[in-house]
Amino acid sequence: MIRKSRRFQALRVAARIALGALVIRALLAPFVANAAQAAAWPAIEVAGSSVAPGETARLFVDVAQTVGGKSRMLDAFVVVTRGVRPGPTLCLTAGIHGDELNGVEIAHRIYAGTPGSALAGTLIAVPVVNIQGFRSGTRYLPDRRDLNRAFPGSRNGSLASRIAHVLYQGVIRHCDALIDLHTGSSSRTNLPQIRTDLGAPRALAMARSFGVGVVLHGRGPRGSLRRAVLDAGLPAVIYEAGEPLRFEEDEIARGVEGVHNVMADLGMIARSAKRRPSEVYRKTSWVRSGDAIGVFLTARQPGDYVKKGEVLGTVTDPVTEESAKILAPRDGRIIGMAVPQVALPGYGLFHLGFDPE
Repeated sequence: MIRKSRRFQALRVAARIALGALVIRALLAPFVANAAQAAAWPAIEVAGSSVAPGETARLFVDVAQTVGGKSRMLDAFVVVTRGVRPGPTLCLTAGIHGDELNGVEIAHRIYAGTPGSALAGTLIAVPVVNIQGFRSGTRYLPDRRDLNRAFPGSRNGSLASRIAHVLYQGVIRHCDALIDLHTGSSSRTNLPQIRTDLGAPRALAMARSFGVGVVLHGRGPRGSLRRAVLDAGLPAVIYEAGEPLRFEEDEIARGVEGVHNVMADLGMIARSAKRRPSEVYRKTSWVRSGDAIGVFLTARQPGDYVKKGEVLGTVTDPVTEESAKILAPRDGRIIGMAVPQVALPGYGLFHLGFDPE
């Protein structure tokens, strides 16, 4: 009886995955169909350079000249691979926050491993959007502005706004779809997850296509690249995984697999998708330290399921020896969390997702 039950459950999971794949491909089919109907497949012009079918070009977007300087220290590195067959244009961005490293390596492995001869459509990768932050190991631009609050940008605005304008007009406007790669921030780590507008059918299809297992609702804050692309009517998702200032192999490998899944469903590469059934969370919230101050410690890990009232961690004042227990406010799953550190009052310690679909 137990064997039959397990076999039945396995069949149900397999059926859900197969049905999900059909739905994903149906929603993404217009990209493939439109490309297949193209009468010709000419070269593509990106950042003033022409890239012919079958070719890969490594370009530098001249950011400095546009923002008013003469140095090339702000220039952005862009890799454009034009496939030999018609298809959609997928843009891959990473390093908008200069201390978020996992995405940089994901982007590198994708463009380095995708020759034009095996590609339908075009892959445009910007592996380090915030080159100055990447060089200094910091999240922000030199003027302390967040580049991911400046899109689509302005020709005459702040430094962040000018850089965003150059990249959006010179590169991103060529996209049919966007995958933006991130990690947690400020000594926090994230369970591998996709975030997008769940009310946008093509964006949701791309999120499920990625196959990372967890999908969160969110258009993104105003000025974020994800939101700018979604506002333009195109599907855009972000992949969040791991913590900043680290290259984490598991999160990188899962990200590479997810991008390949999307490319396969878009008809860009010949590959069998390897995806996990998605838990979709529309409701999330942070559990904070309250009035506690001191050393935060926990045995919990991203991905743990928790019950209401369970202890998530402790914050202990080493001077008074007072210790506060951080409790789960309701049943949920840890989708992000602070790493052990000194915590101040009101600090966000655990990001919980509730009521998955």
